[in-house]
Amino acid sequence: MNEHLMEMMARDIVAALPSQKRDVYQYVVGIEDELASQSQTTEQFMSLLAKHTPHKQAASHFNMTYGQLMKIMREIETEIDLQLKRKIKKVEWVDCSDQFKLDSHKEMSFLLLI
Repeated sequence: MNEHLMEMMARDIVAALPSQKRDVYQYVVGIEDELASQSQTTEQFMSLLAKHTPHKQAASHFNMTYGQLMKIMREIETEIDLQLKRKIKKVEWVDCSDQFKLDSHKEMSFLLLI
């Protein structure tokens, strides 16, 4: 499946989470994304993760213990994964070539139904 489409579906799922879960998830992912943008290699990214500990920062920010934060993150990630799998099963590609005037290159057109 198209990676861009998967990202769009995941963003929709995150946006629909209860506010506390959404805020926690976006906080952690935001820190991780910032560290990733500062990294040139996987090793550099992993080093920054170990140094800045996004999950510990989030636990402190949201007045949780590290264990509580990790539990809620696992719940969120499981929920996102399950909903994404459900959405992927519902995706249907429909050939709409006959609906469009095609030029001499005969490119095919598809419509994605979710």
